[in-house]
Amino acid sequence: MLEGSGKRRDMKDTPPVFSAQRVRVLLPLPLAGAYDYRVPPGLDIQSGEFVTVSLNHRPMIGVVWDAAEAPEAVPVPDHRLKPVNAILPAPRMTVSLRRFIDWVAAYTLSPPGAVLRMAMGSTAALEPPTQQAGWTLAGPGSNRQPRMTPERQRVLAVMEPGRVYAGAPLAEAAGVSLGVLRGMADNGLIRPALLPHASRFSRPDPDHPGPRLLGAQAEAATQLVAKVAARRFGVTLLTGVTGSGKTEVYLDAVAEALRQGRQALVLLPEIALSAQWLERFKARFGVSPALWHSEVTPRTRRDTWRAVAEGEAPVVVGARSALFLPFPDLGLVIVDEEHETAFKQEDGVVYNARDMAVVRARLAGAACVLVSATPSLESLTNAESGRYEALDLPERHGGASLPAVETVDLRRTPPERGRFLSPPLIEAVNATLERGEQAMLFLNRRGYAPLTLCRHCGHRMRCPNCTAWLVEHRARRQLQCHHCGHTEAPPAECPECGTANSLVAVGPGVERVLEEAAALWPEARRLVMASDTLPGPAAAGMAAQQIQDREVDLIIGTQIVAKGWHFPHLTLVGVVDADLGLAGGDLRAAERTVQLLHQVAGRAGRAEAPGRVLLQSFSPEHPVMQALISGDLDAFMSEEAAIRRPGHWPPFGRLAALIVSSEDEREADRTARDLGLAAPGGEGVQVLGPAPAPLALLRGRHRRRLLLKTRREIAVQPILRDWLARVPVPNSVRVQVDVDPVSFL
Repeated sequence: MLEGSGKRRDMKDTPPVFSAQRVRVLLPLPLAGAYDYRVPPGLDIQSGEFVTVSLNHRPMIGVVWDAAEAPEAVPVPDHRLKPVNAILPAPRMTVSLRRFIDWVAAYTLSPPGAVLRMAMGSTAALEPPTQQAGWTLAGPGSNRQPRMTPERQRVLAVMEPGRVYAGAPLAEAAGVSLGVLRGMADNGLIRPALLPHASRFSRPDPDHPGPRLLGAQAEAATQLVAKVAARRFGVTLLTGVTGSGKTEVYLDAVAEALRQGRQALVLLPEIALSAQWLERFKARFGVSPALWHSEVTPRTRRDTWRAVAEGEAPVVVGARSALFLPFPDLGLVIVDEEHETAFKQEDGVVYNARDMAVVRARLAGAACVLVSATPSLESLTNAESGRYEALDLPERHGGASLPAVETVDLRRTPPERGRFLSPPLIEAVNATLERGEQAMLFLNRRGYAPLTLCRHCGHRMRCPNCTAWLVEHRARRQLQCHHCGHTEAPPAECPECGTANSLVAVGPGVERVLEEAAALWPEARRLVMASDTLPGPAAAGMAAQQIQDREVDLIIGTQIVAKGWHFPHLTLVGVVDADLGLAGGDLRAAERTVQLLHQVAGRAGRAEAPGRVLLQSFSPEHPVMQALISGDLDAFMSEEAAIRRPGHWPPFGRLAALIVSSEDEREADRTARDLGLAAPGGEGVQVLGPAPAPLALLRGRHRRRLLLKTRREIAVQPILRDWLARVPVPNSVRVQVDVDPVSFL
């Protein structure tokens, strides 16, 4: 976890003009650093400008980087330097963003160019948008006396001096044809002109009438507004029970950023969450914000990137990659559901967007707000130590009460043989549906069944590329690996023993729960909410609307249903397998399970009708279940801290993982062994491994893992750099560095 404090460097974006005849250009490639290029005569180049250069006879776009403070190598002679070809007509990359890129690269031990690539989200946006032609009044100066017809008079009556009009709307407004406009141009009454560039995004109105905040909400909003108005860096942890109005509170802070003329960034962990969130935003500000995520079209990506860089997109809501957008004056960064592991990028540059958001805010001199009903132990520890300020909303908005949470002991009241819903849960769903209310069945497992095996020989259907079982998706008639995407049709006979019709599904997924629900409640209108069935924000928005309009009686979902949704008629949540996340050796298994189940429980009883939550469990005495029943998550997190503190486990110590992988298992073993032999030591430093990763085979690559563990005050990056520099790594082997890992697969 990152520190939330530190001295702010000068953020004035006044980059120097290079007086020497060379500049450093950082390219969006996984290279060690920037390259020197020659400045052609008469070309003044400033830091942050986007330029075109050549690399190995290939045209490239790069960014002029700041001069190195201490060059590590003898500079290339001037006569051997290649020239900068051109400066692109795009806003310069700001000082704060360049420093952020350098910071992320240094912290994650990634090549700076690989981080730069994430900040160049659309190379098409580096060219100015094309302008369309229109018409404007010709003005005085012509001695010609053109014939005036009623049609021409109507056109002149519509037009104002100095304004440019698009042809079709102008002709429609005047009730004439486009030919009349061309005739007027031939006669000197009007002339062609370029239409001004129209902003793609309407400016949100900070004073647009919004919901009235009362009590703790109003007090928290006032404090956040003051922090934004102060125009300086600080981190606030905003907590509160589910349904307490945290979103409405931090939207008041967004309004203040708009009043200050600064930009705001809101990060959401799941794109599907944006549907209802956008409705709330529009109700508060009258317009929609800019969206940034992997599913936006290339044209939207180009327009959004350019609008952000030019300050024409005042508010952006997006996934973790939105952190690297070119905000010229970022005043507020909000991380909603800050505890979510979806903020961790596991491929390429490995980083946690929650932690990097704090850094981005610090370098921009912006306020940062981390929001969660179930905050991470890292953020709670930072709040307790004074690094972060803390605000809490202890009650639900509008007088709604928290749901009652109970466990169903599956040892005493198990489901019928071959079924997965217990009698108490079935009775509760029956009662809920009879009252005309909505119920939800939650199981964090996609597909029909997580395992298919042969009942004759015991053979298990395994992915050929990963250490994972193939998940049956019966609706698609497929067996699928959820790690690499491999699919195959279910075989008619066992691949091992050849016995026909011997393969059986083991365990439930949401499709199997749906099948059972259809048999129990055939008249109920059912909806499955999972990433398989809701591929994007539009589909999620349609599903949410169906639920709100009471077109659905029974919701069956995975973790996608646990976050941020407001379904006022949902009063019962049944968790099919509450023990699911507790297995394995994950350091944060208990913390993540209590967070997920508390979030999904929070979907119940958010309006007038009281809510009820039933947790099916084989271990109702487990501390996680007891914390959910009592509602005392603070005590649970205090106990988690007490368990981790003596062993210096995060957040009371630091971790960094080295994942060694290769298509050749012997090469992976050899490199992992060499790294183990060269492992660092000393007071407060420990290396665990090498050992096979839990997913020892992933996407066809054999994986071995070493874990560096240090005390809190020890920086791991210098240790890692020295360690990696001492071990030669073959080209066939990849060593991925994961600082502050959240996954141990």
